[in-house]
Amino acid sequence: MTVSTAVQVRYFAGARAAAGVAEEDLLLDSADPTVALVVSAIGERHGDRLGKVLAASSFLLDGVAVRDTSLRVPAGSQLDVLPPFAGG
Repeated sequence: MTVSTAVQVRYFAGARAAAGVAEEDLLLDSADPTVALVVSAIGERHGDRLGKVLAASSFLLDGVAVRDTSLRVPAGSQLDVLPPFAGG
């Protein structure tokens, strides 16, 4: 029996442009996914353009900054992808 975990991913600024969507629901074939697994899955889904953005991005898990991508992602969580912002 495969256990899946649903996560909502929201993309901002350049990440939104690279992904082609503002947000999406992602179903992972893992009962205990990490932020790194979610990031890898969305990179595979959207290709190199988003992959380059992800490499420079920071992430929020349920509104809290992620410092360690080995952090577990509970089912129903929301992961925000925040690319570096330009300007001053």
